[in-house]
Amino acid sequence: MKDLPARRLLLVHAHPDDESINNGATMAKYVADGAQVTLVTCTLGEEGEVIPPDLAHLASDRDDRLGPHRVGERAAAMKELGVTDHRFLGGPGRFRDSGMMGAPQNRREGAFWNTDVDEAAPYLVGIIRSVRPQVLVTYDPDGGYGHPDHIQAHRVAMRAAELAAEPDYRPGLGEAHAISKIYWNRVPRSVAEEGFARLRAAGVDFPGIAAIDDIPGVVDDSEITTEIDGTQYAEPKAAAMRAHATQIAVDGPFFALSNDLGQPIFATEYYQLVRGEPGAPPGERENDLFAGVAA
Repeated sequence: MKDLPARRLLLVHAHPDDESINNGATMAKYVADGAQVTLVTCTLGEEGEVIPPDLAHLASDRDDRLGPHRVGERAAAMKELGVTDHRFLGGPGRFRDSGMMGAPQNRREGAFWNTDVDEAAPYLVGIIRSVRPQVLVTYDPDGGYGHPDHIQAHRVAMRAAELAAEPDYRPGLGEAHAISKIYWNRVPRSVAEEGFARLRAAGVDFPGIAAIDDIPGVVDDSEITTEIDGTQYAEPKAAAMRAHATQIAVDGPFFALSNDLGQPIFATEYYQLVRGEPGAPPGERENDLFAGVAA
């Protein structure tokens, strides 16, 4: 086995831009701390709505060239965060963005949502066995907010983690590897409320303000097991989000998606440990995703 960095973090996301919004500060922090950070994105985000008018022709209902453009946006975002290992599941374009739940695109051949989990998971198993992460970050079973590709990313990530640890599962994909800790992306409700209070007080020039429950992964504070203080990396996170210009408009510490509804950018990022041993005493939150993990 080749020499690997002592700490190795894998993040599995549905579309380009999801990683910067959810985990940008965390990724930048762990890169700066010397960890190996690997990002796997499951689709190119071809069905996304385009914000800049001069790029509107890229949309799926026009030139259908948004996917390749978003490959470049993600590369630019990862440069801002210092992440050098960023991949697409099965290679760029293997699985297509499925659109929102109930859209006709859900049923398109090759759509991620329309792919059997056990067809997609082996691609991730190969990455897990090569990178050998101790920590995996992905979405909860609802995908944070019900998007079919987010739900599927959760299913594929959890299934691949299970299969990668089985020695008899496709030895040609590499030596079996068990991930020590699995986390789901979360936002504590109290933090969301405080962020929206800041947004209202700032009077930022967005046509409206999103609802708290529109933020993916908002849960009661009691469900949070881990918080990563990324305030030192707030600007790299914002810069990474700005790199996703077709999808995100950034205004200081706030942003909006194509719906023009303002949201706060969170520099401290939160997680729920769902598999593995906690690295903090009962009743306390971890401040390190690798807490309690042997090198």
